[in-house]
Amino acid sequence: MWKIYKYDGHYIQGEFISQHSTESAARKKAAKIIGHKREERKKRKEEIVIWLDAENGTPMGVIVKKTRKKKGDEMVSTG
Repeated sequence: MWKIYKYDGHYIQGEFISQHSTESAARKKAAKIIGHKREERKKRKEEIVIWLDAENGTPMGVIVKKTRKKKGDEMVSTG
């Protein structure tokens, strides 16, 4: 699930807005509610994060999706 959070003045991942099953639906809702101008997508080990910023780079919110580890991703110990 894609979860949208809005900056609450203290934390970027502060106020929970909504959750969506698709990335495009989450981006549309974020554009409507938050009104950001720039997006930056980062893929980490266990999550995908899309930072939502104003035109001057001020953080406005974030979209987060937790991902599952695939079975073959970890090294197998043979010892």
